[in-house]
Amino acid sequence: QAQLVGSGGGSVQAGGSLNLSCAASGIDFSLNALGWYRQAPGSLLEFVAAIQAGGSTSYHDSVKGRFTISRDNAKNTLYLEMNSLQPEDTAFYYCTVYQTSNSRVPAHWGQGIQVTVSS
Repeated sequence: QAQLVGSGGGSVQAGGSLNLSCAASGIDFSLNALGWYRQAPGSLLEFVAAIQAGGSTSYHDSVKGRFTISRDNAKNTLYLEMNSLQPEDTAFYYCTVYQTSNSRVPAHWGQGIQVTVSS
């Protein structure tokens, strides 16, 4: 019954910005850790950022300082603000809700959101 619906992808030039959103339903949103992952062409799925129920955040080194993860519990929505985008950020982006019993293991996934950054 859990469902995550992502939106906000698109195409931008290097140096530009995009904001991704992920609306959740069927979960106790405020109690779960949330995260973003991405998969670039020819690459494996990789961690991007996570935010705990208490608000603490973590980022992959490649995006730290450029991306910001946030959540709005009142709207059951997860966000990813992406600034200073580079071609290497081109990928499908996926939002996830982590397991309640283990906040390091994804439990549910949203659909892929295409992000394309051109030079």
